[in-house]
Amino acid sequence: MNKGKSIFFKYFVICSAVILISFICLGAVLLLVSSRYFLQEKKDLLQKNTEAAASTITAMITNSPTGWRERAEQSINELSIGSSIDFVLCDKNGKIIIASGPRGKFIDLMIDDSLLHGIGEDASYALSDFSGTYEECHVVGKRFSVNGPDYYILALTPRSEQDDYIWQIMRIFIISMVIVFFAVVIAVYFVAKRLSAPLIEIAQVSREIGKGNFSLQLPAYSVYEMQELSNAFNDMAASLKNYDTMRNSFVANVSHELRTPMTSIGGFVDGMLDGTIPPEQQGHYLRIISNEVSRLTRLVRSMLNLAKIEAGELKLNQTRFSVVEPIVDTLVTFEPRLEEKHIEIRGLDVDRMYLYADNDLIHQVMYNLIENAIKFVNEGGYIEFSFSSVGYMTVISIKNSGEGLSEDELPLVFDRFYKTDKSRGLDATGVGLGLNIVKSIIRLHGGKIMVRSVQGEYTEFVFTVPNKAL
Repeated sequence: MNKGKSIFFKYFVICSAVILISFICLGAVLLLVSSRYFLQEKKDLLQKNTEAAASTITAMITNSPTGWRERAEQSINELSIGSSIDFVLCDKNGKIIIASGPRGKFIDLMIDDSLLHGIGEDASYALSDFSGTYEECHVVGKRFSVNGPDYYILALTPRSEQDDYIWQIMRIFIISMVIVFFAVVIAVYFVAKRLSAPLIEIAQVSREIGKGNFSLQLPAYSVYEMQELSNAFNDMAASLKNYDTMRNSFVANVSHELRTPMTSIGGFVDGMLDGTIPPEQQGHYLRIISNEVSRLTRLVRSMLNLAKIEAGELKLNQTRFSVVEPIVDTLVTFEPRLEEKHIEIRGLDVDRMYLYADNDLIHQVMYNLIENAIKFVNEGGYIEFSFSSVGYMTVISIKNSGEGLSEDELPLVFDRFYKTDKSRGLDATGVGLGLNIVKSIIRLHGGKIMVRSVQGEYTEFVFTVPNKAL
């Protein structure tokens, strides 16, 4: 399997490459600037000394037309030593008259006409190798006339001096660049290590969470983006832990709810088969078995409905209908139990109010809530309905008198398989999914549901359902 390159490796290589390319570009710019700086500096120096040599020789020729050469040669030698520049004085034919330094140094030097023709009375620059007889030089020349004849004074310096100068600068730069490059690369190495370390830690924690260890948490990081990732990851781990707890609780509750009726059914059937239960009592126990089978059927049907809702497979068939319609239909179903407990029904004498919802699902909501209210209403008590409109939502309240719920029970009533101790005593047929299904259906419609209760007085469920299409 190709693992690919790590973020650390990519970051390290990219940063190192960027630094190296930056140094190369900087070196190229430095080379260009230093070359131009040296050339301009050399031009200025050559022109300055050419003007000075021309002025000196002109004065000497003027003052001593016959004995000026020795004095002029001595003067340009001194000027040459002081400026590290060679000087050549020639006539209009290019013949060397005097030169700085040993004369043999320029014995083969040929001053070609093309170079002299380019020189005027103002000092001018040229680059020449003197027709191959001398190394390539920077040359600044000036033409001047004294007592009739034209003379040319040339100040020259080998181009190799420029190369030596630039190489010294580049050598210093390269040495500095290598030192700085390795220092920066080392710094980038540790920075990249530090940046990639949280990702490695997250990967390790992820593997542990994948094994079911949800107690691990990522620490706080100093980098903002890593801290955001750490917070999101910890939230995810907490959610997974809650889901795992809910899953385990769900499996345990389902197992308990299934085991109880199945144990009863198995025990009664075995008792009939081995003769423990006499034939005259078998009818009674068969009715118990039938009730337990009905209970199992309701449990499976409720779980299937919840699974469809949570999977998004249950589609709403919304229509417009009266809010009282599903309530009245449900109350008719429970009429014998209402009469048995002498329950008073309140709040149904209202103007027509409508819902825009799935009729069948709202019937199930009303059935579960009214069944729950009848189960816990006190003997001779009441069930009260109230309705109001708030924008595009209808607020419905179902309130019953009775024992009510404690503060500890209120947050738990919508949990799956949750049944209060009192509920377990009053109703052995319930599976603890009714209110959870109600909440899921209300949320599927875009509404909300809440419960409030005063212990010893009443319990009230309040929920909202759309009354028109959005």
